[in-house]
Order: sequence, then C-alpha cells, then structure tokens
Amino acid sequence: MLASFSMVPVGAGEELKELVADILDIIDKSGIKYTLGAMQTTLEGDEEEVMTLIMKCHRHMREAAPRVLTHITIDDRPGARGRLAGKVSDVEEVLGRRLSHE
Repeated sequence: MLASFSMVPVGAGEELKELVADILDIIDKSGIKYTLGAMQTTLEGDEEEVMTLIMKCHRHMREAAPRVLTHITIDDRPGARGRLAGKVSDVEEVLGRRLSHE
C-alpha cells in the first residue's frame, strides 16, 4: 500500500517547520519506507503499519495544535511492492529520460 498524507495544524501559528520535523522524526524512526515531498509524505508498507503510523503522527500533532486536519490518499494494489520509486521510474521509462526531482 502507498499512502500519501499531509496534516494542517489549525491554531498552531504560521511557522510549522518544527512541527513537521517532529512528525518526520517519528516516520523516520518507524522503519517504514517513505518519501518526503514539499506538500505531503508518502509511506509504503502493509495497511496496518501504514495506517497505524499515520494515526500516530496525527495524535502527536494534536498535542501541538487545538485542531488538526489530516488528508490521506491511498493507492492499494495487492502484491504491489517498490512503488515509491517504481511509479516515478515507470513514467521516466515512458519518456526516455530522468525527470527533475527538485
């Protein structure tokens, strides 16, 4: 399963990099494969571990903000593995070139 998620801590001010860093520390220490993007983080793993980690992050953010909006997009295909990099490389293969990842 791939799951991309983002969180919006409402009422926590405008500068959020410390809150985001706290969440990424939790994700990084989990051992689950992930990719950090500018607007979201994508996790890859089995359903239970992915959803448990997202909820752990959500609950942690709730400690820092009076309200948290968590947005989740799931791509779930039985037997699919290595899709974090695979989805990108599939498109690059069709185009015949590497795409900018910046």
